[in-house]
Amino acid sequence: MKIAFYGSSLLSSYWNGAATYYRGLLRDLAARGYEITFYEPDAFDRQQHRDIDPPEWARSVVYPANEDGLRSVLAQAGAADIVVKANGVGVYDTELLEGIVEHSRSDALRIFWDVDAAATLDEMRADESHVVRRMLPSIDMVLTYGGGPPVVSAYEGFGAALCAPIYNALDPTMHYPVDPDPLFAADLAFLGNRLPDREARVEQFFLEPAAALPERRFLIGGNGWESRPMPDNVRNLGHVYTHQHNAFNCTPLAVLNVARDSMAHVGFSPATRVFEAAGAAACLITDAWEGIEQFLEPDEEVLVARDGRDVADHIASLTPERAAAIGHAALRRALAEHTYAHRGAEVDTLWREHRPKRRSAA
Repeated sequence: MKIAFYGSSLLSSYWNGAATYYRGLLRDLAARGYEITFYEPDAFDRQQHRDIDPPEWARSVVYPANEDGLRSVLAQAGAADIVVKANGVGVYDTELLEGIVEHSRSDALRIFWDVDAAATLDEMRADESHVVRRMLPSIDMVLTYGGGPPVVSAYEGFGAALCAPIYNALDPTMHYPVDPDPLFAADLAFLGNRLPDREARVEQFFLEPAAALPERRFLIGGNGWESRPMPDNVRNLGHVYTHQHNAFNCTPLAVLNVARDSMAHVGFSPATRVFEAAGAAACLITDAWEGIEQFLEPDEEVLVARDGRDVADHIASLTPERAAAIGHAALRRALAEHTYAHRGAEVDTLWREHRPKRRSAA
């Protein structure tokens, strides 16, 4: 089956945290026989910060971020058996969702893939004319980056025919233990772009512990932090390319995951960083959110912090031996239950069950 996938970027993780999610899932689906074309706009300098070359398992189409480029790629939707619009493309999001409904064949599955479901749902509640609300009757299924039962219930309440979380996972071909790199030496490292709905939590869970432990070394990576004042013991790396993530995770004593506000509120939303860290056998400290036990066992496979004081206490008491034990336990759990092969199987089952229904309806 042919898939037309309209997303932010497959080739670049620059201001695009979903890149590794797309790569892991689509690589697995390609191995299951799907023929994938990924359409991404030339926007936000992503093409100047590519992490990978166009892969052999998907056709990559980079289009100009203008109306002519938009029309050119939407015209190709009619060739696909499954048409996917991911949220958060950043340009023409409304027109893309409207366009896949207009240009796809009547027998094609139409998918809205929401990689920020909690925030999207907040927007939908506030705006009756929101494009997702308007297009839901013409969408066959909503797949989400996470969110668990609260997100499923909310989407169904808006009239979604089907909503299913497809969680982040580990791609063991991309994320695995490597030798430490002195560039990433630290007691605690955090990787994430500076975003309005994350900054206050980074302040609480990362910068406050750094200020409380001036003798310890802290490391922050991601876009946008260069203008943010930091304690003297925090080193700012800027953008960290995906090929550097394994060393970034393996080298520090521990790495930190901080959920965005909406994801922390809803729960059941492990970020890509969670499974990247597990794949590298890193000791992960995460802020507390509902459902963490579904993915990693607290105190055995992950350390959970309710606030910055908990983070500081974890770092103060953590030994290299315990950090290594937690990291290797997380790796075993991820390989057993949380790889993109597991997630790809879920998507494949959904699509093969519902594609005949769509064809019959058409």
